[in-house]
Amino acid sequence: MSLIVQKFGGTSVADTEKIRAAARKAIRAQRDGHQVVMVVSAMGKNTDILLELAEQICDNPPAREMDMLLSTGEQVSVALVAMALHDLGAKAVSLTGGQIGMKTDNSYSKARIQSISTNRIEGLLNEGNIVVAAGFQGIDDDLNITTLGRGGSDTTAVALAAVLGADACEIYTDVDGVYTTDPRLLAEARRLDVISYDEMLELASLGAGVMHSRSIEFAKKFGVPIHVRSSFSDSEGTMIVAESESETQPVSGAAMTPDEARVTVLGVPDVPGKSRQIFAAIADRKIAVDMVVQNVGTKGHADVSFTVPRNELKTTIRAVESVIDAVGAEGITHDDQVSKVSVVGRNMAKQTSVASRMFRALAEAGVNIQMITTSEIKISTLVPKSEAGAALRAVHEAFALHKTPSDAQSWHQIKAERGKKADVDALVSRLRDDALESLTLTGISVTENQARVTLYGVPDRPGIAADMFETIGKAGIFVDMIVQGYDGEDGSTSVSFTVDADDLEKSLDVALKIRDKHGMRDAQGGSNIAKVTVSGIGLRSHTHVATMLFQQLSAANINVEMISTSELQVNAVIDANKAEKGIEGLRQAFADSLL
Repeated sequence: MSLIVQKFGGTSVADTEKIRAAARKAIRAQRDGHQVVMVVSAMGKNTDILLELAEQICDNPPAREMDMLLSTGEQVSVALVAMALHDLGAKAVSLTGGQIGMKTDNSYSKARIQSISTNRIEGLLNEGNIVVAAGFQGIDDDLNITTLGRGGSDTTAVALAAVLGADACEIYTDVDGVYTTDPRLLAEARRLDVISYDEMLELASLGAGVMHSRSIEFAKKFGVPIHVRSSFSDSEGTMIVAESESETQPVSGAAMTPDEARVTVLGVPDVPGKSRQIFAAIADRKIAVDMVVQNVGTKGHADVSFTVPRNELKTTIRAVESVIDAVGAEGITHDDQVSKVSVVGRNMAKQTSVASRMFRALAEAGVNIQMITTSEIKISTLVPKSEAGAALRAVHEAFALHKTPSDAQSWHQIKAERGKKADVDALVSRLRDDALESLTLTGISVTENQARVTLYGVPDRPGIAADMFETIGKAGIFVDMIVQGYDGEDGSTSVSFTVDADDLEKSLDVALKIRDKHGMRDAQGGSNIAKVTVSGIGLRSHTHVATMLFQQLSAANINVEMISTSELQVNAVIDANKAEKGIEGLRQAFADSLL
């Protein structure tokens, strides 16, 4: 018999009538011949009420007791849902996180799942029950109640679907699917029928509120199809699977993360090990760093810029200040009035001029770009917070995201082409004892025969990046990595990009013309470099990955010239002569995480 996991968020069980509606959906699925596991969040604003109560009692409540308190919200929900199922004529049993056998580590409020025992759930299902499981919670080795943090019920649902070998995980929420951007920000946003795990991972990390990135990591790792649906209608929703909606559309979605902060560590000595010291201090505080930019150094020093959520800025500054003397840096600056605007698409790596198209759209909207990072499937720009809304609208329109691609695939087409469902035993065999949510790397590789070009003193005004990369594109030069970071002099920035080594001379000629046209300070080229790439699932949520990369390269006396990061990759540009040594060290360091 097939099995479906259904997850109902807080708005879907906000009152007794909605609880009954959720129960009816589960009963309907069971009558259609499926075994059903429901994962339920706390009712409506219940968690907020509990947080307010804690604040009234104590200014700094112990983390363990906060998890004990917050876990009660889901326990109320599962009991009421099970009662509704009984009242509607179905057999049902409600279970807490501990009762479903969900073991976690002891990181209160941010616990990671280590293992799930399925014996009790499977026994109850086989007896004809609908199992109603509490989301968001588990227990550690000492039987303490733990919570999984933001999006924890999504993570619970997809993890259960993985270990039970479910045919699908249905996420019922207050929206009817995944959109090309947040429909609350842009009315013209279009619902996607299908989106890939990789694209959804990037969008989730950028603040797309439909799904949390940890749940997508589980789904990608174990091949769980996720069906995002509305609790309040019978619309088709969106399938999150391995495939994309289109094989040709370069961009599938755009996102705006409004509350970002930029931190720049100035004058970092351009020698191995310094970046590691900075990011190790931040990782120790479990802060997720994004948009890491280390540009090519001058006069023996480089500036390292990165973004963090605005509410983590104070903690981040304290972390950096604790090591700044040991690093030998000259100082630190920050800006908390910035937002991140990004485009995501699996097909952009196959097409040229995607970046210049985005930059031109921002220029025509009068939006100034402060930082740029790129990966194979994402381009992110940091812009003034006041201009973020206009920036999102501009890029959404530039890539015609409101229109359905001519080669758009439906889930039914993809499913038909897939043939038979993947063998459940093969999926379950990939689960590791006590390591369900462990870091999983899909590859460590090196791209050789690379060169880079850096423009210094890039004026801080709209349109410069668009003109630069349009000029480069017209010259027939294919650009790989792009990083734009703070230059430290007169408010200008510096922009570096990598190209094939055979294109260095042509690229430098174009860069010199761009320098002269815009009155930039200098343009320099460099050869004999290689790009080292660590690819995997959970790179951003496992905050130590970049730190380990820097540590291994430092141990091999290898300096990092450029850095770019994404949800799926960490890229570092290094001396080509030391690339193999660096790769070998990384493979040894990450041996337990490599598939």
